[in-house]
Amino acid sequence: MEAERKIIHVDMDSFFAAIEQRENPDLLGKPMAVGGDGRRGVLCTASYEAREYGCRSAMPGFKALELCPQLIIVPVRFDLYKEISLKIRAIFGRFTELIEPLSLDEAYLDVSHWKSDPASIAREIRAQIYEETKLTASAGISSNKLIAKIASDWQKPNGQHQVKSSEIDAFMRDLPVAKLWGVGKKMQEKLTDGGIRTCGDMQQLDKITMAQRYGKWGLELYDLCRGVDHREVQISRIRKSISKETTFSEDVNRVQDLFIDLEKMLEAVRETQEQHYHERTIKATVVKLKFTDFTQTTIERATELPSIDLVRELLLEGWARGGQKSVRLLGVGLKLADPELNTQSNLDLGMD
Repeated sequence: MEAERKIIHVDMDSFFAAIEQRENPDLLGKPMAVGGDGRRGVLCTASYEAREYGCRSAMPGFKALELCPQLIIVPVRFDLYKEISLKIRAIFGRFTELIEPLSLDEAYLDVSHWKSDPASIAREIRAQIYEETKLTASAGISSNKLIAKIASDWQKPNGQHQVKSSEIDAFMRDLPVAKLWGVGKKMQEKLTDGGIRTCGDMQQLDKITMAQRYGKWGLELYDLCRGVDHREVQISRIRKSISKETTFSEDVNRVQDLFIDLEKMLEAVRETQEQHYHERTIKATVVKLKFTDFTQTTIERATELPSIDLVRELLLEGWARGGQKSVRLLGVGLKLADPELNTQSNLDLGMD
């Protein structure tokens, strides 16, 4: 019988804001945020004091200041945050080689090789982080990544929560479906429209019904709502792009005849991005064409918001570039930002 895994999800508490408060004690206890260019920028993160007013990451600065006029917004110091993140990652390395960073401030750790209780290991990791950085971290502990990540949010800030295998059924029953990995805003609305608000609600549906309503993703949700997650901690699994392409049985002569396939492919890659990589920023949209003479071209546009109008524009540009030849292959893709650069990219896009 395979031994039960011991997974820890460590999540730093208001990481960028906490660093700035550590660097400048005058900010301690005050509502503050890290962001770009005051009112015109976007918040990267907000201190817990600011969150009490409703301020949060990705919120425009002007909106945050409306909610909290006394909010202090300090500029981003990404190099400093990355330097401290590397120190924290080095602490993780004392306990396991199986580390899967999700961003600068969170990671999965597989400590299955330890005989010790994983909760005690998590406490020691958090203690060493505080001792060496004066920053607090929260942790979730369970037998899989799904539950560990959800649990890390249970006792924030500066706490931890363990969900043992015998407790998973009860833990999942009343859990909002929005907490499930891969359930974004659109999917949540879809589920709510279907009368599903909690994992317990979802557990009432059989596999066939889930597949009929939500396709392949419905089959994954069938397991996830029961706390089943077989994903392993991956040491280096940073996917750079999502794409879908098709080779036609007969070359397509008219570019407008590609529109329907183009829209379906965009929908497919967007669905994959929202289900599996919703925390990653989209850097660019890409359209690929291979022509009847086997020459090919790739057209891309930097954007966070891919749309059917955009991919049609790229298709027409690529078709013209290729001499308006017949098309034998069509592809659509999204380039994803490095997870460690997500916050910086969002800030850059938010500033004039």
